[in-house]
Amino acid sequence: MATGKKAKNMGKTVKGKTKEVTGKAVGNESLEAKGRAEQAAGDAKQAAQKAKDALKH
Repeated sequence: MATGKKAKNMGKTVKGKTKEVTGKAVGNESLEAKGRAEQAAGDAKQAAQKAKDALKH
């Protein structure tokens, strides 16, 4: 996996987790949901990139 893409996808996942935890702490369900969605997007992109890399080798 390209290092830049891996870092970007991981950053998106971490950012989503931060939003989720912050939303949970302050009782903001909308922020919590956005965080979960962002985590899912980051995880999906990372999985797609891993699959793409597996096909190359």
